[in-house]
This record gives sequence, structure tokens and C-alpha cells, in this order.
Amino acid sequence: MTFRIATLLPVSLFVVMGMVLAVGLNRDPKILPSMLLNHQLPQFDLPPLDAGNPKMSSDEFTGKGLTLINVFGSWCVSCRYEHPLLMSISKDPRFKLVGIDWKDGADEARQFLLQYGNPYALIGADVSGRTAIDLGVSGAPETFVIDGKGQVRLRIPGPLTPQIWDQQIEPLIREAQKAL
Repeated sequence: MTFRIATLLPVSLFVVMGMVLAVGLNRDPKILPSMLLNHQLPQFDLPPLDAGNPKMSSDEFTGKGLTLINVFGSWCVSCRYEHPLLMSISKDPRFKLVGIDWKDGADEARQFLLQYGNPYALIGADVSGRTAIDLGVSGAPETFVIDGKGQVRLRIPGPLTPQIWDQQIEPLIREAQKAL
């Protein structure tokens, strides 16, 4: 009896480990699931990047149509890569593009936007990084698509590309337009 248990235990462990590894190897490590998908945007209240501008609150995304929230930082190399696309799409009237300046100094962020252009209708300053943590941000840049009900419809970790825009975001914009 002890011989049988001593033989079956290592074999069973080997099979279980093999199954766990097989599942893990079939997943794309670049895709991080978001617990916020199809859930209400977490509550936040951020001061504006520039005094005198309106603050950014999660409440303002409800009942306003589609909003793209782009998390960026002047220190972020990939943010510079995606910036020309953001400048281009910011002219599209079908949605509102807003930015969250993540763990950045105000002077550095202003210099970044002065150098590359400001595509954002509104910018909130997340100096502490608390809002980014609540959103589940894993790194900058990261973009969230928020519907008119204030729910997160899509999360794009990493820089936006024309391909991501065409294949993932544009269909959501068309869907939102049909609902109007």
C-alpha cells in the first residue's frame, strides 16, 4: 500500500504541474486581464495639471458619451512613441480624450506637452499614483475606453498604435455612435 502511494504521489504531482505549465504557456504575457472591464470606473478626484483648469473626477464620465483616458508621464519613452497618434485622434469629435499625468512633476509634464503638443481636453495630475493603482495601471502609457454609463469597456496596456486603434477602439466608437 505504501509502495502504491509513494509511486502515485510523484506521478500525480508531475501531471498537475504539466497541466499548469501547459495553461501558462498558452497565454500571452503581454495581455494583462483587467478586473474593471464592464464595471464602473473607480471613484477618483484629481487636481488639474495646471491651476485654473477644471479638476478631473470620475463622475464626469457618466452621461457624456465615449471617453478615452490616457495615462502618461513625461518620463515615459513609449508615451513619446504614441503621442503623434494621440495628436491625430484628438481632433475626432466622436469621443473625448483626457489624460492622467502619472507620477510626474507638473513642470516636466508641461514641458512634455509644450514640446510634443497637448491632445487632451482635460488633464488630471496623479502625483501619488493612487488613481493609477485603483485603475490597475501596470505601466505608462495605458488607455481606457469609458462608455457613457461610466463603465470601462476596454483597457489597452502599452502604446496605442494605428492597428490597435482600427481593430479594437474604432469598433467601440462605431457601436457607441449607433446607440445614440
